[in-house]
Amino acid sequence: MASFGQVGSNIKVDELSDAQILQMVKQAESMGYTSEAQLEQMAISRGIKQDEIVKFRARVEKLKKQGSGQTTDKNTIAAGREYSETTNGGSVTNEKKEDDDEIKSKVFGAELFKNGNITFEPNLRIATPKSYIVGPDDKLIIDLTGDNERSYNLQVSTEGAINLEYVGRIMVGGLTIEQATSKIKAAMSKTYPSLKTGRTSVAINLGNIRSIQVTVTGQAVKTGSYTLPSLANVYRALYVSGGPSQNGSFRNIQVIRNNKVIATIDVYDFLLKGIQTGNVRLQDQDVINIPTYDKRVEISGEVKDAAIFEVKPNETLQDVIAFAQGFTADAYTAKIKTFQNTNKERRIRDISASQYAVYQPKNGDKFVVEAILERFENRVEIIGAVFRPGIYALDKGLTLSGLIKKADGITEDAFLNRGYINRLNPDKTQFFVSFDVAKILSGEEKDILLTREDKVTINSIFDLREEYTVTIQGEVRAPGTFEYAENIKLEDIIQMAGGLKEGASPNRIEVSRRIKNNDPNSVSSKTADLFVVNIDEDLKVLGEKFKIQPFDIISVRSSEGYVIQKQVKIEGEVLYPGMYTITSKDYRISDLIKRAGGLTTFAYAEGASLKRPGAEKVNPADKNAINNQEEEEKKFLNLERVKEKNLNSPDTAKKIDEKLAQSDLVGINLERILQKPLSRQDLILEEGDIIRVPKQLQTVKVTGEVLNPNSIVYVPGKSFKQYVNGAGGFTNAALKNRAYIKYANGSAEAAKKFLFFNNYPKVKPGAEIMVPVKAEREKITAQGWIGIGTGIASVAAIIVSLLR
Repeated sequence: MASFGQVGSNIKVDELSDAQILQMVKQAESMGYTSEAQLEQMAISRGIKQDEIVKFRARVEKLKKQGSGQTTDKNTIAAGREYSETTNGGSVTNEKKEDDDEIKSKVFGAELFKNGNITFEPNLRIATPKSYIVGPDDKLIIDLTGDNERSYNLQVSTEGAINLEYVGRIMVGGLTIEQATSKIKAAMSKTYPSLKTGRTSVAINLGNIRSIQVTVTGQAVKTGSYTLPSLANVYRALYVSGGPSQNGSFRNIQVIRNNKVIATIDVYDFLLKGIQTGNVRLQDQDVINIPTYDKRVEISGEVKDAAIFEVKPNETLQDVIAFAQGFTADAYTAKIKTFQNTNKERRIRDISASQYAVYQPKNGDKFVVEAILERFENRVEIIGAVFRPGIYALDKGLTLSGLIKKADGITEDAFLNRGYINRLNPDKTQFFVSFDVAKILSGEEKDILLTREDKVTINSIFDLREEYTVTIQGEVRAPGTFEYAENIKLEDIIQMAGGLKEGASPNRIEVSRRIKNNDPNSVSSKTADLFVVNIDEDLKVLGEKFKIQPFDIISVRSSEGYVIQKQVKIEGEVLYPGMYTITSKDYRISDLIKRAGGLTTFAYAEGASLKRPGAEKVNPADKNAINNQEEEEKKFLNLERVKEKNLNSPDTAKKIDEKLAQSDLVGINLERILQKPLSRQDLILEEGDIIRVPKQLQTVKVTGEVLNPNSIVYVPGKSFKQYVNGAGGFTNAALKNRAYIKYANGSAEAAKKFLFFNNYPKVKPGAEIMVPVKAEREKITAQGWIGIGTGIASVAAIIVSLLR
């Protein structure tokens, strides 16, 4: 098999081991070849023929899928070791772990050579630089034009020579491309005489970029030898080696060629200025040495780029500040606090601004730039009744009147009799300086010289009194409280409240007014003054003008005969069910039944019910409705107490909820009402009432503590207990003497006790028999029995002692 990488060899891919292919891939990556096309081009330059490229691509894909460290091929493992030894100076371990990651992350420039967006790859498509040194494996393209037309593509041998047809062997290794061009042209002139006369011209360019070996030593993240394109520069080599390690210098990187330092690189020039000083093009066998740093300092606090910086011997603190991009806007620049290392311990030193340019930092110095204080050296403030309240500069000799002028003077509502200055004592305690505003401005009183942090307050007359308001209520469209204004009239307030409602009476508008001089010792002393005012349709006051005062309460009443329509509803078995308007105050149930056409033939009058939610719920705006909210709340509380006593019985709690939902039902006897209209049973209807007349009901519902709660067909004459037995009878938990019936009309009747017997009510169609549950009794514990026994013994002892 041909040697791998030998020029002109004919290598078969099947004859290559995985280790050799992996080595080629690694070399391509170190040279900056990232695409498949570049990798394949490199393989061809290493001796793999074009027809073998498909196999080569398949082998590379296979190795990528297996992943590094996952393959069991011994050759691959060996190749990985070999590559590791080449790039790590003989070490078989991975990149060494840094001891102090936090410090390393703070070192300025540490991320430069880890940034995947800046790789420093050389541009392989540029014209060949004149200073380029020709070496083995370079390909020279020689083009003849003119009288002689010919093109040559020649590779420089390992000895540095090319063999040119009809010309012979020409040594070009080690020459610049410019020197090699002159030498080749001189050699070809003997074979092509027209080159001397100019009838033929020759152009020589670099066809293929060769690879070079560069060694990175010293304090690099990954020391070792690297294969790079011959156009690569120092920064590319630093990038592939990871750059300086934790102890490596960023400012004294040396390029050694033929045992001589030919360039020194300061990475800070690139990081801070974008200048790549010393970034020379590398040659084969160049050595890049990264020495350890000599001096590092840290700067933190109010600087724009806090970090650890490497400092050269001749650099000062001013340079370190420049490295950190200068101070922030909030920095205290007069002094910088410095923490220094001595031979035994640490010490603190304050460096003034005048020393920044001369102080030379020592290794390990830590500079802390503090923030300026949140205080002002020349601030005064004025608030209150001035045109421009706020903070002002304390000019030399500024007085109180001068500050008021700065604030464009006092406003019209300023309280002129008194103002005050809140001033700080030297010990930061406060004291007040009072003054007469009018006299200070007129010059009658001596002006007051202001000091730092004085706060002047001039009140408005409105700040010193309760806010004046007027309230209007009653029959206006938007009742409420309005701000009082001088000379405001009654008609103005009515207009602000949206005007009068339709039912409002313009007569007897009542105004109640506060009494300021009430006699506290008088039993019959007045608590308010009342005024009655009449207005016309245009809201004008009739009679004498009436003046509104602050805190007046205006009440607008409704007209005497104004009544809004009230409606009731009738449902069920009547000829004309629906909504009906109450036409008189004594409108009764019988009147509504008659107006609805009477009952149908299927109507069950005995089961008719009246639902009365209350007029205040149906029409809250009705002024004649009586608010029963307090009674409803009491009803709720009573029902909650009942539920709390029966918490152990969910069924009972559920039934209580059902009762609550039906609490607005009123039990009526429609048969008796129709027989005797205007009787006590014939109730007067209220707004929102709903009368329901059901069909003839044929079942009786049995619920509660029975074995099988259900609905049973109604049979006339059948007793209460027979219906219960039809539902399986009472359970053991049934409270029999508290059973009751709820009739279809909403009324209810409970069982009655006679001697030792329960007298149950009569069952009617549509009724519901309710059997409640017994409340669970708490069992007496052992301690309870002991307590009872002790109590009985004590009573017995007392009785015995009394009998003696």
